[in-house]
Amino acid sequence: MMEIIELKQRQDSKAAEIYAQFEMLLKELRKKELSQNSIGSINSYVEKINASAFEGNDLKKLVKQSQTSILKEVEKEHKIVAKNYYRNIWMLLGFTAFGLPIGMLFGLSIGNMGMLGVGLPIGMVIGLAVGSSMDKKALAEGRQMDLEIKY
Repeated sequence: MMEIIELKQRQDSKAAEIYAQFEMLLKELRKKELSQNSIGSINSYVEKINASAFEGNDLKKLVKQSQTSILKEVEKEHKIVAKNYYRNIWMLLGFTAFGLPIGMLFGLSIGNMGMLGVGLPIGMVIGLAVGSSMDKKALAEGRQMDLEIKY
């Protein structure tokens, strides 16, 4: 059975934070039941970072891209997500999908389109509520990693 390989240690002050977060992601993924296909894909990203001669912002960019790709794949194939994943997505969706139409209706009903902005925080709260409930469900089902992604 295949295992997720270790990330090579580096001393890079610019990329230290994102590098540490990537190591935590790998640590959390090792605790989960993943398919051989997913493990192979994760290992290819880790090997690419380990083999890279990049430093500073270039290394930071490579690690961030790899982390995003791994998170997308793991979410798509296994429905495993980081903490507050759904909250962050739904907050933006609520803002645009609910907030703008609510603000538009409010502005039209009063006859003052300057009131369009009133709906935005309402939509954001709706999105936060939906996303938070989905995060709680993911946690209850054991699909949530003990890691919050901060870019």
